[in-house]
Amino acid sequence: MGNCSGKQHKPPAGIIPSELLKKTPSVQEKPKVELIPLPLPTPPECINKGSPVVKLYGPANSTATFYIRFGILYKPVSLQYTPSNIVESPVLYCDSDVVSGSPEEIFRYLDSKFPEPPLLVKGGGSVNSFGWFDKTTPLVVWMVNLQHRSMMWHLERMVRWAEDMAHRGGKTKGDPVMGSPKMEMKKFGRNYEALMEIMLEHARMEERVVFPILDKADRGLSKAANEEHGRDLPVMNGIKEDIKSIGVLDLGTPVYQEALLILSNRLKKLKENSKQHFEEEEKELLPYMEATDLGKVQQGKVLEQCLDSMRETHGHNFRFFLEGLLPQDAIHYLDMIIKSSDNNRVSLMLHMVVD
Repeated sequence: MGNCSGKQHKPPAGIIPSELLKKTPSVQEKPKVELIPLPLPTPPECINKGSPVVKLYGPANSTATFYIRFGILYKPVSLQYTPSNIVESPVLYCDSDVVSGSPEEIFRYLDSKFPEPPLLVKGGGSVNSFGWFDKTTPLVVWMVNLQHRSMMWHLERMVRWAEDMAHRGGKTKGDPVMGSPKMEMKKFGRNYEALMEIMLEHARMEERVVFPILDKADRGLSKAANEEHGRDLPVMNGIKEDIKSIGVLDLGTPVYQEALLILSNRLKKLKENSKQHFEEEEKELLPYMEATDLGKVQQGKVLEQCLDSMRETHGHNFRFFLEGLLPQDAIHYLDMIIKSSDNNRVSLMLHMVVD
């Protein structure tokens, strides 16, 4: 366990088109404008043979151990993890440094030792495009916002991927790791199915958990947002059928090329509609959640209800979902769940990501 090789691991959310990979900065580069979510490597957590080695000792079934192992996935290091019940809490060894304490303390050390990409947000937390999110923002609002970020990242990736396939039209191959055009379309379909499942669960979660809280405080407050959820369902189903149809068409034919263009345009429409819907919620609806005066205990219960409403997102799609978040946002998302959910649920979720 913990042995590293120089082999590159493919992103678990499916293989990303080479065009997108070229536009994603490495973990050692400092982005000029904004940070971009980075694919989580598949364990063993190895960047390359020359990367620094960190050693971690801790109880195998400890939530804290899983959490720290998850954070280390983002860093340009090779992890050698050894399960140990001798220590009560995880201990990290790096060069001559020995670090123990809470996951946050170890993340703070890792950020000082390996600044990019950061795991913790400096100054109290990230904000959305409207700038009003802070430490007093209800947990459920943060959860909704971070889910929006992940879904939008995946939508933008799918749009660019579809555009790339439409440009090639089945006549030329893309990145060799994508395989043949038919193999690539199957991978594209699996990615879209995961994204669609997350989007549908997110909508149901809002309808069953978030909107009722707002409507209880002010009847009809979420009516417009609720109605918009059904607007894009035909488009989403149409994209799914397009992908199936393209898979059986003859490569490079005019019909095949036209089908790829239709797929690309439908995805663009879905992305535009989703962006508008998410921004309207964050600007016009979610700020009212703070006025509902949910206490800490209530916020924890609401978060549990959200998790119960999105079992697949936080189950077999969890790694895919996290890939759409910046490292610091992924850490924030997990931190909320850890503080509000039972250890068994959290350990199972993290186990699916790090093992």
